[in-house]
Amino acid sequence: MAVRRHIRGGRVPAPLTVMTLGAVLLLSAGCSGEGAVATAEPPTAGPAGPARPGRAAVVAAADELARAGTARVRTAMDMVSGHTRVTIEGSGAFDLAARTGRLRVTLPPGTDGALPGERRQVRELIAPGALYMRNRAGVPADKWVRVDTTGLPDGNLVTGGATDPVTAAQLLRGAHRVAYEGVTELGGTRVWHYSGLVDIERAAAGAPPRARRQLRAAEKGFSGHTVPFDAYLDAQARLRKVRHRFDFAAGPGSPPDADYTVTSTTELHAFGTRVRIRMPEPGDIWTGRIAAP
Repeated sequence: MAVRRHIRGGRVPAPLTVMTLGAVLLLSAGCSGEGAVATAEPPTAGPAGPARPGRAAVVAAADELARAGTARVRTAMDMVSGHTRVTIEGSGAFDLAARTGRLRVTLPPGTDGALPGERRQVRELIAPGALYMRNRAGVPADKWVRVDTTGLPDGNLVTGGATDPVTAAQLLRGAHRVAYEGVTELGGTRVWHYSGLVDIERAAAGAPPRARRQLRAAEKGFSGHTVPFDAYLDAQARLRKVRHRFDFAAGPGSPPDADYTVTSTTELHAFGTRVRIRMPEPGDIWTGRIAAP
């Protein structure tokens, strides 16, 4: 599968040209978020569940996470195109109020310069407006690559191989057609499951200034403005798991099986854990040429 280097509106920034299939290919074409979702009105949760009605609780998920302070996270991103499927997994911790976090992302076997069957692990630091990556192919082992996420056409929803929990929750500000799917358990915790569609334009309009620019970038970069989601909230209305499905359409003249779907899942647990995020010093950031493998 060839890696296409152009995106709508310009070229892929240099640090991204050696990103793994699950990230680079997402920037090669427009996407759409079409999909049918049940429209049943979710009931108001009782004393054992979120205090707000379903849609209100989903829309407020970002605010509840900021109040929760910190958490550990697990991420998974699956890309399916025709008969090909690649998976990127990650784990780490976030300061949800400061919108900073760290992830250790495991790339698909044999990608980003790894040997066949070997899975390269990339360290990532996430901050408002920036993504830092270390252990990338073509970059000295002791250096970080910095990407300005406000200039990415997807708002960094999928570029880094993971959707950070803060951005994933901010997307839910645009939730509509919300359906209540019932109660289940995640890691021994009782959670309330909701599904629906996210309107990216509506999410951007309701987001605080620091997040609005990133969502505006995503709004302009996608050819469709709605994204199907599943969200799981605990009794304190904290987001425990969220899944978004991004459907991408290949460019004109591409074969039908060139379209692909990306499912991004973010899970949160261990709220209140101690999290210290130290961003790279200017001298630790690589500014030279990146040699693609």
